[in-house]
Amino acid sequence: MVLSGKTAVVTGSTSGIGLACATALVGAGANVMLNGFGDPDAIASTVERLSATGARVLHDPADMSKPDEVARLVARAADELGSVDILLNNAGIQHVSPVDTFPVEKWDAILAINLSGAFHAMRAAVPLMRARGWGRIVSTASAHSVVASPNKSAYVAAKHGLLGLTKAVALECARDGITVNCVSPGYVWTPLVEAQIPDTMTSRGLTREQVMNDVLLAAQPTKEFVTPEQVAAMALFLCGDEAKAITGANMVVDGGWTAA
Repeated sequence: MVLSGKTAVVTGSTSGIGLACATALVGAGANVMLNGFGDPDAIASTVERLSATGARVLHDPADMSKPDEVARLVARAADELGSVDILLNNAGIQHVSPVDTFPVEKWDAILAINLSGAFHAMRAAVPLMRARGWGRIVSTASAHSVVASPNKSAYVAAKHGLLGLTKAVALECARDGITVNCVSPGYVWTPLVEAQIPDTMTSRGLTREQVMNDVLLAAQPTKEFVTPEQVAAMALFLCGDEAKAITGANMVVDGGWTAA
């Protein structure tokens, strides 16, 4: 298997894109440290299911908004799984509101988890990767890393920042055998996307169907949601040796959203 003997930390991996990425990495032979919140029984079932492949799979509930917990997450993966070869920054939250009524606490939380959490994870993982002369850092950004939408000021700012962070760290690690890239999906049908529908209905005075067809899918020429598995496939490719010359890149998986 292409990632046999490698260990991955995947943040925000108890559901959605993160879980799809963790599943793909396990399928390629990697051991995985899952991370995220959720129903304990469901998480235990996920760990059991992934472990049945023969991979070593653990879960850590580190809060990605807390720098000390992020550092502990990475250190635990190195201690208990032997290394941190792959870091997949996926944890994220969303809130939809006009800027003049955007709750300050929501702004702070989105920046802390979606952007600063990735920084703290990279800061902890890069020295471990440098010591081994090999590493892959992949961050789930968004089409909103390059374009904007109304009522999403914090999310757009965080995803633009994540792309900039990726480029800077890619240059720092260019001679260390470490690649640093983003995968930027369009709208993916995940719990995060489904949860923002009521806020968008309220802020724009639309029905659920109007939000899905006239807001979420309006920008995607395919008129189809991207699947978590499609995003995971791109992330997995970036972790392989075939992608060793790709660093500082933003790989869009967005149904043509940013083509124009």
